[in-house]
Amino acid sequence: MARLGPMADIARKASAHWTGDLMKGQGTVSTGSGTLKDAQYSFKTRFQEGVGTNPEELLAAAHAGCFTMQLSALLAGHGHDPQDLRTEATCEMVRDGAGFKISTMRLTIRGKVGNIDGAEFERHVGEAAKLCPLSRVMAGNVEIVHEAVLEG
Repeated sequence: MARLGPMADIARKASAHWTGDLMKGQGTVSTGSGTLKDAQYSFKTRFQEGVGTNPEELLAAAHAGCFTMQLSALLAGHGHDPQDLRTEATCEMVRDGAGFKISTMRLTIRGKVGNIDGAEFERHVGEAAKLCPLSRVMAGNVEIVHEAVLEG
């Protein structure tokens, strides 16, 4: 198979398997690391309530992790001490024609950081919200909203 474009510096894999139609079918997702192995998902877990995961929840988890690492790097790079950072990400979808689209990713960041004030913490949170690789993937397509809470 011909490879298009330059070689990747980092490549991570995940897979999905689905059987049946959209409404009654079901599937599983797995990650190359094995952290997720045959995690169940279905129409119910995506659009209603059910046991299992869904793509939007996984995207929110990935964005929370990516963003928090980016924020930690920015803070440390500017001489601050990121002691404890916690990010909650909420992925929101809206109807769009015959289907749905991801409209907004809401990030709430709570941090205990040494040698910083609230305004500078907010500035670094805003910068991380623009710079993290997953934010960059969503840029121009998904509104990224953030709330920064500096804890004493």
